[in-house]
Amino acid sequence: MSAPPALEICGVSHDFGSLRALDDVSLAVPEGRLTALLGVNGAGKTTLFNLVTRLYANRRGTIRVGGHDMRRAPGAALARLGVVFQSRALDGDLTVRQNLMYHAALHGIGRRDARARLDAVLAQVDLADRAGARVSALSGGQVRRAEIARALIHDPALLLLDEPTAGLDVRSRAEVVALTRRLIAARGVSALWATHILDEIDPADGLVVLHRGRVLFDGPAGAAAPGGDLTAAFLALTGAAA
Repeated sequence: MSAPPALEICGVSHDFGSLRALDDVSLAVPEGRLTALLGVNGAGKTTLFNLVTRLYANRRGTIRVGGHDMRRAPGAALARLGVVFQSRALDGDLTVRQNLMYHAALHGIGRRDARARLDAVLAQVDLADRAGARVSALSGGQVRRAEIARALIHDPALLLLDEPTAGLDVRSRAEVVALTRRLIAARGVSALWATHILDEIDPADGLVVLHRGRVLFDGPAGAAAPGGDLTAAFLALTGAAA
C-alpha cells in the first residue's frame, strides 16, 4: 500500500457567523514536496491553517496529517506538524537557544536530546553562530530562519508556513524560499507554503489556488500556466470566479 499524503483535506467548510470563509475545500500535500497555497489576502489561507493546527475547531470535512485524523487522533496528527505562523512566534527577550529549548520542552523532548537537535537544526538554517543572540537583535530574515528551526526541533513530517516571507526584503525573502527547498531535499519533509507572491512558486511545485474560500485550481504549477505566465493564469482564474 502507498503511504498516505503528508496532508489531506477533504470537504472542509468553515463559517464566521453568516460569512463562509471556506467552502468545501479539498487538497492534498504529497510527501517530500512543496505545495504552494496561493491566494490574495482574505482568500481563506490563514483560516485553513488555523483549522489544520486546531486553533479553530473543524466541524465540517476531514483533515488528516500523515493519515491521522485531526479530530479522532489530534495528538498523533499535531506531532507531525511544524508550523511557521504569519505573526512572529519567538520571544524577543530570549536568545535563539532559549526559545528553541522551551519549544522542545513543550514537545516533551529531554534537555540532552534537545541540545543535540537544536545544534543540528540551527546548522541547517545557517544560524549556528547566533544561538546565543537575543531574538530582538536578529534581522527579519534571521528571525524567520530561527522560526523555521523552531518548527523543526521535534522532527515533523510536514511544515506549514503561513506567508513566511511577509515583511522581508527581497534578499531575505529569496533566502527563506531557498532554505525551505533545501530542507525538503535534505530532510524529506513536506511543506504547504501559503503566499500571495507568485514569484515564490516554481513550475514543478504543487499549486492550490484559493479564492474567496474555494479551490479554483489544484495541480502542478506548470499546468496552471502552460505558457509560463503564472500571473496571467492567476488573474484569469480569479477573474472568472469573481
